Amino acid sequence: MDIVVSETKEGCGKKAAAHGAELLRQAIAENGKAGIVVATGASQFEMLAALVKAESVDWTAVTGFHLDEYIGMPMTHPASFRKYLKERFVDRLPSPPSAFHYVNGENDPEAECRRLGRVISEHPIDVAFIGIGENGHLAFNDPPADFATEEPYIVVDLAEACRRQQLGEGWFPTLQDVPARAISMSIRQIVKSRAIVCTVPDERKAKAVKGAVEGPVTPECPSSILQQHAAATLFLDSASASLLER
Repeated sequence: MDIVVSETKEGCGKKAAAHGAELLRQAIAENGKAGIVVATGASQFEMLAALVKAESVDWTAVTGFHLDEYIGMPMTHPASFRKYLKERFVDRLPSPPSAFHYVNGENDPEAECRRLGRVISEHPIDVAFIGIGENGHLAFNDPPADFATEEPYIVVDLAEACRRQQLGEGWFPTLQDVPARAISMSIRQIVKSRAIVCTVPDERKAKAVKGAVEGPVTPECPSSILQQHAAATLFLDSASASLLER
């Protein structure tokens, strides 16, 4: 795992986007196409704003997926990840992607997992743009995460710490309003990505970053699995890196 630290959240996002865009240009040059995964959440605002402005990326050659969605969440809800990605990423691209495969939380969850699993099996992922949760989760794989399942997408129960993060970021008015279940890309599917661009700003993520970087690889800190990835780069700001010893 490589680590890049910027002084500010904006610098963190811009460096992550620049690195990811270069990986995309390389993949398209080599294969004529590229597959990506895109995360949501407040930590991705600056990265996505810079990524959609990246020069010389042929987005028409890119097929996209996203990580997770609440079960039963309509796309019109302010907290919908489909809504987030459509408005903050897909609609802002200079040209439309070849395809973008949203997780539809309104479909039957198990059937939706099977549908997405079939689609992503035909589109190897070149770059996964992800983040880390305050409890160390990747996507909605809360601790203790399932490191063993080979299923690309799974139905998960959300830990209270995860739900409180969503509340704290302002997506819901009360904790009771935060859904308790979601569809999530699995850990094994995430780490199948050829390269991982992990953007994690903010002091509230510092403890999770320390566990991911300096702790043991364990389902109790799902993001620690990134230590074993050959091409994962962690982009931090000075606040999120504040507890690291190296």
